[in-house]
Amino acid sequence: MTEVIFVQDGQLSRSIEVQSGEKAEMILLVLPGVSCDIKLDVRLAGEGSEANIYGAYVCGGQERVKIAVDMHHDLPHCNSRQLFKGIAGGTSKVDFYGKIIVAKDAQRTEAYQENHNILLTDGAKVDTKPQLEIYADDVKCSHGATIGRLNEEEQFYMRSRGITLEDAKVLQMISFIAPVLENIEDEAERELVVAQFESSIRNLAR
Repeated sequence: MTEVIFVQDGQLSRSIEVQSGEKAEMILLVLPGVSCDIKLDVRLAGEGSEANIYGAYVCGGQERVKIAVDMHHDLPHCNSRQLFKGIAGGTSKVDFYGKIIVAKDAQRTEAYQENHNILLTDGAKVDTKPQLEIYADDVKCSHGATIGRLNEEEQFYMRSRGITLEDAKVLQMISFIAPVLENIEDEAERELVVAQFESSIRNLAR
């Protein structure tokens, strides 16, 4: 079962060890007004184990959000995926640090890491540092990071269809973080979380 965590102010630190044949899945959610320091250390300690870590954060004021994930692949045939997507406005500051470490014996590893961000204001800042440390040679690993703005061409298209600028921005931002939220397995819980993020995003778009 996927663990869904609404992160509160302060520090969240977790060490997770996944044994053979097991799967660990976690979704971290950060709403506006929350400043936090998230540290995850995930170890795939059994052959055939899997870990998926997702995160969505929306910052619209002076928040300070730090996220650090170390993903250790110790044994063969293990899979991991990390997907973090965030929106930063106001004078908020986001730091993302992600590292995948593949041990020498961890052949046939598959590990992927992505961090994508949208800046809403000139005062907001995002620093993202994905890293790979690979000692095995039979692996499929990748990482990627982007920092950008809302697409004005998309906004123009939606406005030509009668959608207000505010609603166009809201639709863009909800679509942006949707790939994280869609991993919430329980339908009722997912709908509740989407509604919470939509409400927060509407406040940012005003």
